[in-house]
Amino acid sequence: MVHTMPLLRAMIRTARMIRHTPQLADGLPPDTAVLLDAPDGRLGPALVAAAFGEYEPAAKLLAITREGAEWENRDRYVTRLAAFALNRDEWLTSWLAAAPRDPDALVLKAELAVRRAWESPARAERLREIGPLIDAAADGDANDPVPWRISLDHARGTHATHTAFESLWEQAVRRSSHHYGCHVAALQYLSAQWYGSHRECFDFAEQAAADALPGSLVQALPVRAAFTQLLTGETTSVQDDRIDAAADLAIALSTDYAAGDPWPAEVRNLLVYVLVGRGRWAEALEQFRLIGPYATSFPWTYVTDDPLGQFLDTRDGVRIQIASSMPLRGRAGRSWSFGH
Repeated sequence: MVHTMPLLRAMIRTARMIRHTPQLADGLPPDTAVLLDAPDGRLGPALVAAAFGEYEPAAKLLAITREGAEWENRDRYVTRLAAFALNRDEWLTSWLAAAPRDPDALVLKAELAVRRAWESPARAERLREIGPLIDAAADGDANDPVPWRISLDHARGTHATHTAFESLWEQAVRRSSHHYGCHVAALQYLSAQWYGSHRECFDFAEQAAADALPGSLVQALPVRAAFTQLLTGETTSVQDDRIDAAADLAIALSTDYAAGDPWPAEVRNLLVYVLVGRGRWAEALEQFRLIGPYATSFPWTYVTDDPLGQFLDTRDGVRIQIASSMPLRGRAGRSWSFGH
């Protein structure tokens, strides 16, 4: 009988998974409906036009964000448009030829140049060469924090000293004290992977989150710090507590946004990664429901070349983990719920 116990436990676990996994799909879009890095309704038309070599919709979109001081949207759109231009930049070339001093074209040019330099084997040297492009973008609009976020990324790649980085940081937050992109850039600089430590990374993230405005994505900085810690594969009990606290804060932030909202999708994808890393399966499944069809490349590209596949596999794995722990038969009158 003793020798049959492991087999019996495995059979029960399998039966639980078969019985409960399908019902845990409630509220989750089918695999075929999940999109990777889907643009929102404003960015989508600009990307479609760019694919046809037309820059006017992108120019109009970025001008609106600059004139309306929509700095978070502006940063996100600049990032996505530059990513598109990495392989198809004819439209941007035409834009710069038609309006070489356009502040929106200049900030996009600087972002694209930094991205290309980062991919070069001679990264630091290439980055130093494009410093004047970032200066030109910063001169385009004195109120725009996005060129300063770009300058923070640039400084990290050129091995800038802490003093030099702090000077850039001061310029960035002077323009937008709660700008999410600038905070992420600073967090990366302070990470153990670059010029800081896990402790410095967490300290900065937790203080920034405490100072953040209600509903601001800056409140998700601690869960970013948690992610960089989990990537090492080694944590202490103190670090585990900070990781769980970061996840709790990000869960609270996630509730401020509607289910299926594309704006917090990246934060929710990141939160799922951290929750799975901590074995918090039920909460991870709830975040998958809130994510809806919006899978994002980050953080999945850190562990795979197929981020969409990893997203879907993780979603299935979470359901299986929960199903395998559920009883084969619920008690009479008892409802089993695994939401948050």
